[in-house]
Parts: sequence; C-alpha cells; structure tokens
Amino acid sequence: MQAVFYRFIAIMLLVVPGITATYGFLAMKDAWFAQFDTGSVLWGKFLLGFVLFGLGVAFIGGWTFFRDRKRNYVAPRFRAKRKKE
Repeated sequence: MQAVFYRFIAIMLLVVPGITATYGFLAMKDAWFAQFDTGSVLWGKFLLGFVLFGLGVAFIGGWTFFRDRKRNYVAPRFRAKRKKE
C-alpha cells in the first residue's frame, strides 16, 4: 500500500506544477487578447501569468533534467563531474 501512496505523491509533484504552468499560460493569453476588447493590456495579470508559467516549466524541466542525469541519458557536457581521488 505504501508504494501506491508514494507513486501518487510523485504524480502530484508533477501535476501541480503542470497545472500552474497551464494557468499561467492562460492568464497571459487572456491578458494579451483583452487589449483587443478593452483597448489596454492587463499588465498585472500578464506578469502573474508569466511568473506562474516560468515556475511551472522550470520545475518540470529541472525534474526531468536531474532524472535524466541520474540515469545517464544526458550529453557528456551535462554529466555530473567526478571528484578526482
């Protein structure tokens, strides 16, 4: 039963930033297209969406990068440096 719970937590660690990035993208889109309706860009909503989108994408990208680095799937220049003995 613990393995199922741990997998659920792992999935949620990726779903929450994904939803955050999606909401950020939609907020930026809404702020951009509001200028055609009202005549002005909603800068606060656009900047909030940009921050949320950036944080969500950065978390998912970082998680993927470190997972691939652990499994040695990355290019040689991104591999972890070994300490000289």
